[in-house]
Amino acid sequence: MWRPMRRSKQSLTHERCEEVLRQNTGGVLSLLGDDGYPYGVPMSYAYHDNKLYFHAALTGHKMDALRSHEKASFTVIDADDIIPEKLTSAYRSVICFGKIRELDGEEKTAALRAIGEKYSSEYPEQIEREIITDFERTSVIELEIEHMTGKRGKESTP
Repeated sequence: MWRPMRRSKQSLTHERCEEVLRQNTGGVLSLLGDDGYPYGVPMSYAYHDNKLYFHAALTGHKMDALRSHEKASFTVIDADDIIPEKLTSAYRSVICFGKIRELDGEEKTAALRAIGEKYSSEYPEQIEREIITDFERTSVIELEIEHMTGKRGKESTP
C-alpha cells in the first residue's frame, strides 16, 4: 500500500524518525479540505507511543476536514540548511500517514497533559488548571501513525 522511497539510501531509521518527532515542535497537518482541495495547516504537536496529538478549536476548516475524511499526513522539517555553492541543501524531514480522530474523556485529558508537558513541563499546576478551564472549549486530535518515513539530503548527517 505504501510506496517505497525512491532514494532509499537517504532514508532515516525508524528510531531517528521518532527522535525528529520528539525534538521538534511544529509541522504541517495535511487533510482533505473543501471541494477535495488539500488543506495543509501548521500545527504544534506532541508525539507519544506512535501517535501525534494536536489541540484545536471546536470548529473551523480543519475540524470540518477531519470530520469528513479520516486519513491525514503530518510533515516535520528537522533541518533545511542551504549550501549555495553546491546548489543544494542539507535537509532532514519526516512524514507520517495515518487516521485522525477527535478524542474525548480520559483520552483527551491524557493527550492535553502530553502536549502541556512537551511545551511547559516546568509548570504542571498551570497545565492542570488549563485542562480544567478549557476542556469543554478545546478539541484534541489524535493521528495514529500507520506509516512513517524520514529522509535526509546527501549533505546531511543521519
